[in-house]
Amino acid sequence: RISQKQSQNPFKKMKGKVQCVTFHPNKPFFFVATQRNIRVYNLTTQSFVKKLLGGAQWISSISVHPGGDNLIIGSYDKKVLWFDMDYSAKPYRTLRYHKRAVRSVAYHKRYPLFASCSDDGTVHVFHGMVYDDLLQNPLLVPVKILRGHDIVDDLGILDCVFH
Repeated sequence: RISQKQSQNPFKKMKGKVQCVTFHPNKPFFFVATQRNIRVYNLTTQSFVKKLLGGAQWISSISVHPGGDNLIIGSYDKKVLWFDMDYSAKPYRTLRYHKRAVRSVAYHKRYPLFASCSDDGTVHVFHGMVYDDLLQNPLLVPVKILRGHDIVDDLGILDCVFH
């Protein structure tokens, strides 16, 4: 809080190296992804909210759904993990479509799409519909695999972004 000259250090008690960080689109939440799990902090109350168990050996990237209740993480062990923040601290669904390390994941801001890119030179685009009805599970459907990228020094596609 700037007015009271207070701050917090969310990296103080981290176990593992910090891989990536991101903000919640609507709420004052801050997501910190370490090698194996994700920690969620509330910036207004300056408190720890919850710990999401990664389900992966090494997290590479994180993206929060524009609605804010779901997030996806990519991992170096070829997995894309979908989390429902209201449902559980464990992954709702694990997607294993890549043959090599997943470097980046991204949600589309307007449409129910998300993508993951990998060192295998492919980008997988998925339809990820989140329903307003909390009793209905999200719908995750593979849409398209984009190929044609060159792999140089065992590195494929390093980042993906919707515009």
